[in-house]
Amino acid sequence: MVRERRVAPGHGLSALAQLPVSRGLGGAAWGAGQDTALELPELTPEEKRVLERKLKKERRKEERKQLRKDAAPSVPAKPSGAQLALDYLRGWAQKHEKWKFQKTRQTWLLLHMYDNDQVPDELFSTLLAYLEGLRGRARELTVQKAEALMQKSDEARGADTLPLGTIQRVRQVLQLLS
Repeated sequence: MVRERRVAPGHGLSALAQLPVSRGLGGAAWGAGQDTALELPELTPEEKRVLERKLKKERRKEERKQLRKDAAPSVPAKPSGAQLALDYLRGWAQKHEKWKFQKTRQTWLLLHMYDNDQVPDELFSTLLAYLEGLRGRARELTVQKAEALMQKSDEARGADTLPLGTIQRVRQVLQLLS
């Protein structure tokens, strides 16, 4: 004797997985662990159509998810703050009409100007020219920091706390701004 169970429209695949085991003609048990195609004959044509749509929708969703996952690395990474600041300095040097003052870029340049790795030597002369136009509190703080670094260097003569390239850059900034 075959007990027929119908899944109400809108209950999805989870309802199929919860169907109780029923016996077919051959005596084989149909249950949650077997293919849902075996259970489809028990459904009405309308229920089959709804179920097939849901399965197709889930497959498409998985395919789109996989495509997004595969395409994600091809998106170019945003430039770093260092690259943006150096591009800002190059733009200033070329005096493009589209160049515009940006406080965050200037702040980054002022914080990293003594580091040879952050601001390459070929751009340091451009940075010095940029610093000539520095005004107000930014100029005062830059001079104070440069003087503090020189004093630190003078106090630790034997210990060599600052690299030689950094000390030369500090001297150049002090000569320019003092």
